[in-house]
Amino acid sequence: MTRLPLIVGFGGIGPAGRSSFHHAYKRLVFESLPNNSYHETFLGLATMMNLVSYQNGHYRDDRGTTYQPSEVVSRFKERILEGTLVRKIEIDHFDCDQVDWHKKVSLQAPGSEALVFITDRKQLPQPIPTNWKIKPVDKAHLVRVSIQGKADFLVNSQREMAAQAAGQLPTGFTPETQYNARSHPRGLQMAIIAASDAIHSIGIPWKEIVDAVKPDEISVYAGSVMSQLDENGYGGLMTSRLKGQRVSAKHLALGLNTMPADFINAYVLGNVGVTGNSTGACASFLYNLRNGMQDIQSGRSRVVIVGNSEAPLTPEIFDGYNAMGALANNEKLAAIQGLDKADAHKIDHRLASQPFGNNCGFTLSESAQFVVLMDDKLAMDIGAQNHGAISDVFINADGTKKSISAPGPGNYITMAKAVASAVSLVGIDTVRNRSMVMAHGSSTPQNRVSESKLLDKVAAAFDIRQWPVSAVKSYLGHSLSPASADQLVSVLGTFKYGIIPGIKTVESFAEDLHANRLHLSNRDVQRSPGNIELAFLNSKGFGGNNASACILSPDLVNKMLSKRYGSDSLDRFLSRQRKTNFYANEYDQCAIKGDMQTIYRFGEDMIDEDQIEITAESLSLPTFKHSIKLGAENKYADMF
Repeated sequence: MTRLPLIVGFGGIGPAGRSSFHHAYKRLVFESLPNNSYHETFLGLATMMNLVSYQNGHYRDDRGTTYQPSEVVSRFKERILEGTLVRKIEIDHFDCDQVDWHKKVSLQAPGSEALVFITDRKQLPQPIPTNWKIKPVDKAHLVRVSIQGKADFLVNSQREMAAQAAGQLPTGFTPETQYNARSHPRGLQMAIIAASDAIHSIGIPWKEIVDAVKPDEISVYAGSVMSQLDENGYGGLMTSRLKGQRVSAKHLALGLNTMPADFINAYVLGNVGVTGNSTGACASFLYNLRNGMQDIQSGRSRVVIVGNSEAPLTPEIFDGYNAMGALANNEKLAAIQGLDKADAHKIDHRLASQPFGNNCGFTLSESAQFVVLMDDKLAMDIGAQNHGAISDVFINADGTKKSISAPGPGNYITMAKAVASAVSLVGIDTVRNRSMVMAHGSSTPQNRVSESKLLDKVAAAFDIRQWPVSAVKSYLGHSLSPASADQLVSVLGTFKYGIIPGIKTVESFAEDLHANRLHLSNRDVQRSPGNIELAFLNSKGFGGNNASACILSPDLVNKMLSKRYGSDSLDRFLSRQRKTNFYANEYDQCAIKGDMQTIYRFGEDMIDEDQIEITAESLSLPTFKHSIKLGAENKYADMF
């Protein structure tokens, strides 16, 4: 019996705010929700952005003015809207109009004269160039330098960034203040906060979950694509020497792209189970999701935490992607917005990402998203929540390539397999009438043609008509490794509320699309809750990293559980969920008020290795209820 991986919790932080309890999703579709459905979402964003704080039962701003909850939303709604999603790069990251850099300058005195200047002896280069002559000026440390001929210098300068739009965490939210960050790179700070959010969202104390399984039956798959490239990670490692600074002992270790998983194991969960990270460029989350899904389906793990965290908003990464011609920079945005150079300051950076529209490149973003998977039997036994399930994830390469960044045939394979697997699971009628696609939708001209063509061809093969297609990069930008996690948490919101996010940054879709069988909308598409029972996530990555996943709705999962375990068992499961939902909602209310209860267990409950007990059959660890079984079935018995 193959175990079904249920999504029992999810959380994270990104440009739309906190993901748990569908808050980030509600920010995307708030116009289509009744006011009372997004009221708490905006209230949570107000505290997250430090527009107000919750003190002694009241919300107060920095001037001490007290507000009722409804007054917070009405007072700060516009600032919340302006300070979320894709927008011009904010000064907290860097000044995109005046980015520091070094200008190479060649100096030479006129004629045969020497170039002369005075400096401190400590600032002299080593070794002294052969055309430099050094003479002391005084008895202190000053020296006179005379240079014959030309000398090259690097001079501090500033320049305007070519690309100035990005999906950023809500304005005013500072991850390092959520726990004792100890000079952690931003991506790791976000991973700690996002994983904590996902764990709290489960509604069951983590210790109870640990006690319900063996210590080696919990897996964590998490990482980043670009590693940690800010000054506290590899950025500091690679530039310290050039800046005349020393490399920190933390730079090398904390820069590793596997570090999000390591941090979660060590400081959030205290986990001793399987850990790892699969890197597949922009499809990385689905690579990790496949690992977690297979662990549960095979019985190797009963609980899996899957996620990715990426903080790529540094000038160097912008320079790299812009040099590839991949980004929606100011020059391109001005052209598609009908502005000349004189009016470039009027660019609307909020419209930078336009999947399937007349676009010009993708928009970088930062995000950290995590989901908690649990096998169906354990979920039913402990009354876990049911947000949906993962039935399949397919990964295929492109074969021979001419360009490492160009799309290829691998994505045809992954999407066709995903749809075919869903047909075999739930039947063609459900796939044709109650499924949707969350497209990669990177907002590049090449993607809009290639992805629309492959989706249209797959739809034709299965005779799907008016297939709903959404692309949340229009709101969030492209967060690289967690991009498909951004897609997943939005799909979970669609399952609950029945609203498919429209591609609202697009005024009209491009004429070169292949969309005869696709339904693309620049408005939210209203469906009744439960109408969408299947969602296909599609993701592409540089190098031919293609992945597509099939996600099952909670209603469909309950039907499957009833079939497997019986209606009485399902009723008991739903009854147990009431307590779980109560405790989960208690956390949500605290987080809305600004207390995200970030877990950071630095040095807590460390395992005393002297207390580890080992026999030929098992290994026991202190603080863990169950022991680890060492004996295993001989998989190669037929060969001995």
